[in-house]
Amino acid sequence: MHQIEKLPIIQEDPWLDPYVHDVHERFQRYKRARKEIEDAEGSLLDFATAHHYYGINFDKEKAGWVYREWAPNAKALSLIGDFNNWDRTTHQLKKNKRGDWELFLPYKEYKDRFLHGSRIKVHISGHKGEHDRIPAYIRRVIQDPKTYDFSGQVWTPAEPFQWTDSKFDPSEGFRQPIIYECHVGMAQETAGVGTYREFADIILPRIIEGGYNAIQMMAIQEHPYYGSFGYHVSNFFAPSSRFGTPEDLKYLINKAHEGGLMVIMDIVHSHAVKNLAEGLNEFDGSDHQYFHSGPRGYHEGWDSKLFDYGKWEVKKFLLSNVRYWLEEFHFDGYRFDGVTSMLYFHHGHTDFDHYDKYFKNGVDWDAVTYLQLANDVVHGFRKNALSIAEDVSGMPGLCRQPEEGGCGFDFRLGMGIPDFWIKTLKEKQDEEWDLHEMWSILSNRRYKEKTIAYAESHDQALVGDKTLAFWLMDKDMYFHMHVNDPNLVIDRGIALHKLIRLFTIALGGEGYLNFIGNEFGHPEWVDFPREGNGWSYHYARRLWSVADNKELKYQFLNNFDKAMVHTIRENNVLSAQNAQQLNMDGQNKVIVFERNNLIFVFNFSTGNSIFGYKFWVPQKGVYRVILNSDKKEFGGFERVDDAIDYPTDEHQQLSIYLTNRTALVLKKVN
Repeated sequence: MHQIEKLPIIQEDPWLDPYVHDVHERFQRYKRARKEIEDAEGSLLDFATAHHYYGINFDKEKAGWVYREWAPNAKALSLIGDFNNWDRTTHQLKKNKRGDWELFLPYKEYKDRFLHGSRIKVHISGHKGEHDRIPAYIRRVIQDPKTYDFSGQVWTPAEPFQWTDSKFDPSEGFRQPIIYECHVGMAQETAGVGTYREFADIILPRIIEGGYNAIQMMAIQEHPYYGSFGYHVSNFFAPSSRFGTPEDLKYLINKAHEGGLMVIMDIVHSHAVKNLAEGLNEFDGSDHQYFHSGPRGYHEGWDSKLFDYGKWEVKKFLLSNVRYWLEEFHFDGYRFDGVTSMLYFHHGHTDFDHYDKYFKNGVDWDAVTYLQLANDVVHGFRKNALSIAEDVSGMPGLCRQPEEGGCGFDFRLGMGIPDFWIKTLKEKQDEEWDLHEMWSILSNRRYKEKTIAYAESHDQALVGDKTLAFWLMDKDMYFHMHVNDPNLVIDRGIALHKLIRLFTIALGGEGYLNFIGNEFGHPEWVDFPREGNGWSYHYARRLWSVADNKELKYQFLNNFDKAMVHTIRENNVLSAQNAQQLNMDGQNKVIVFERNNLIFVFNFSTGNSIFGYKFWVPQKGVYRVILNSDKKEFGGFERVDDAIDYPTDEHQQLSIYLTNRTALVLKKVN
């Protein structure tokens, strides 16, 4: 019997030995799918250009607009809109040699009718009747403020956007991403929907000043319901018009690049809105065009439709979408939403307590192959473009290259970390915190697979959950955040908020993420306008004024976050090897570890402040405190003097004054 070659992830992990065949097959399926595409269309990147063929494109050679749709089960299609007074009989599409529906509009004849900004739809006759739909590859969708009806728009600006970001270098963000997760609509303090340009002019300077090197933008793809947080996508090639025009989004990204920020998009290929009027569901009259038919095509938990990743035209649609946002809008990569749901038929509703769960029954191999190809498009189109997987299952090889036996992502989100912190705060007294468990949760990750660590993201900021600041301080945040109002609950909350975030960024991964406003302990959750809150924008905004107010304690958390990010970034902590544990003291609740020659010292004790606390360090020399969570500007009590130098003794130990609920970072200075 022919012996199967062991791919690198098998060679490096003896626990994967029983799955050598499964990993091999994962790679073979990918190779077959890629070869099939290359044989048919020359290259994967050429395959991912359907947006230049489908939808509305101007053909210079023919001197006119060509509109095409893939709708195999439709009986007839006609283009309707302002240009023909919405007449369903005048502009019928015909099937071309490829079997696609097609219509040509000569420029000379239509130059005064088919205009930039014209509203359009496509009228489709199918086996279930007739309906008006929005073209599948449309690049701009708007909502009528009176009827709330959505329609597509012809989008051909007279002057193309002038990019000035050619010198932007994303390499540092790629190497150690420090990500500011954000939502354009809720980023302003005024109640209402913020715009791309407001975000660029008002919020980006804050993020740059905060030291972050990347932003992760949510809710960019068009979605009919604002309260879905952008997760029920209807129009995959259209940036949400709620926030402005496509050029306004380009303005934002261009300005971010000028400020040294990578721009990552939260891309939703895990499911799609089920709406018939706005989305792809039953587009050609069948239930199995873009999605699986029957129950397999419906996600009960999300009330949405599930793509058929094995279908040629669906792969073409989605892979072209991956290329489109990089190409057209200069995005620097993606955070792929809902990867766990994509990988498994059960969508992750199981305990991943055995390796069989990753390789045997329950895995959607079409989805695995699709994600491998999507990552190839990301990295093939742009050097140093990032791909991040939102996966809670821990599938082995997810963040390794296909040739190594993996799926091709650069990073996975450390989704167990925020769950751990909130479980700890909910269920344990401070005295009961288990340092060994803390170390294990934060440092345990798959070999050579990089993690984005975070203490909390948008998931914890939404109504139905609570942010770390709320878990720590709760209602006291409303009454005791004035700088002249001493309060033990607030003192504890501020101290632990800092320690948890520093512990997470220093130990938890090779990248870091923070959700907009959480860095200063934002005092409100996020709740989008809905029937249950009277369609209010009160909680769908960010209260920057509390962080800027020198009379309030939110400034302390904001100051610390800036200093923390600066320390981590300046010393290249995230791109360094994993941390080395130096001291674990359960009695005094002290953890000491080294990462990239910095010494991180945490005292989680509720009351033990220890004079002359000794611990061994890897290098002899003189050390100095470069970050001290107990400084007054960070809401601390200034109990540790940063001006003191700490020389190692004859046993290569440091001796320091270690105050309770304090974190110190020391660096060798000679």
